[in-house]
Amino acid sequence: MKRTDSLKIPAALAALEDSVGDLAPVKERIKNHHIETPSWAYANSGTRFKVFPQPGVPRTAFEKLEDAAMVHRLTGVAPSVAVHIPWDKVDDYGKLNAYARELGVRIGAVNPNLFQDVDYKLGSLTHESAAVRKKAVDHLLECIEIGKAVGSKIQSLWFADGTNYPGQGDFRRRKRYMEEGLKTAYDAMPADMRMLLEYKLFEPGFYHTDIADWGMSAHFCQKLGDRAQVLIDLGHHALGVNIEHIVAFLIDEGRLGGFHFNNKKYADDDVSVGSINPYELFLIYNELVAAEDDPGTHTNVAYMIDQSHNLKPKIEEMIQSVVNCQLAYARALLVDRKALAAAQKDGDIVEAEEILQGAYQTDVRPLLAQVRVEMGLDPDPIAAFRASGYLEKISKIRA
Repeated sequence: MKRTDSLKIPAALAALEDSVGDLAPVKERIKNHHIETPSWAYANSGTRFKVFPQPGVPRTAFEKLEDAAMVHRLTGVAPSVAVHIPWDKVDDYGKLNAYARELGVRIGAVNPNLFQDVDYKLGSLTHESAAVRKKAVDHLLECIEIGKAVGSKIQSLWFADGTNYPGQGDFRRRKRYMEEGLKTAYDAMPADMRMLLEYKLFEPGFYHTDIADWGMSAHFCQKLGDRAQVLIDLGHHALGVNIEHIVAFLIDEGRLGGFHFNNKKYADDDVSVGSINPYELFLIYNELVAAEDDPGTHTNVAYMIDQSHNLKPKIEEMIQSVVNCQLAYARALLVDRKALAAAQKDGDIVEAEEILQGAYQTDVRPLLAQVRVEMGLDPDPIAAFRASGYLEKISKIRA
């Protein structure tokens, strides 16, 4: 939806309303669908070969919050910012939390870092050394205290623990080490805090990863308790894996905790969500909306972005990603669930797919533009950002 097309919004919405009915409930749900952005995606990043610096990137955790607040001001649906420790370590977390509130955002998930210290070369929670395992557990406990200080309700955990060669480690012993370390951290969390446990097929361990798939993550979570849930990263699966099936399965088990949204072409590419396979993103959201619409299903899903913005301008790519999540969500809200259920019961495969395709192919950009207008925002957030002068301003300040 281009800025110059804003006068066409009413006509486009009228046509959409004629086909799907009253849009007021849909618009309200879009306004309340919040996407968390990650602090680390606003800073310089790169590949294994090169980091490409960009003008105006934040130098401190406080400046990362400023950029995240800008994304929220333009989209209206990104009110929280995930932090990574020690990347975002500060002397006074109360001051950091207060600054976030002053900017109109809040600190979301706390992400411990258990993969960059030299001591973790052979593992963190699964290391053979009791001293290294204790160091890793102590960091998890530190991050729980940080979470308390900033009002975070989520500890988001990913472990690089694994091996590169057969015989390098004992699978069962490492599994038990992982269980012990996670339990210590889980038991230390306050009653209103959740542990979201991520998994990854491979990398940096190329022989095995200690939490390699959603089943392993779910196993650990079930052993820990109800406040431990699975975190799905869209790039952490083998090619061809049906992620929407995993989503539905975990929802039904009450174990879906959240997402790290991104996209991939080959492996964990960490490119912009919706840039490679937007239909997959829609199908994932279709399962999420189906659960939202089911009165017998309770969900508490944290929608978070986790990408490596290597080439695109940081803030613009983040806006793109938030908007792509909105697009998928809006389309999923348009699915005629009664008609879909009837087609499924009748075994009408073609009709069932046509219902999904009809929603997916609907141009919901005018709808999202109208939602922004009703929220007091510019209908085109990227155009608004480019016209704001914000990048020019921070490029001078942060030179």
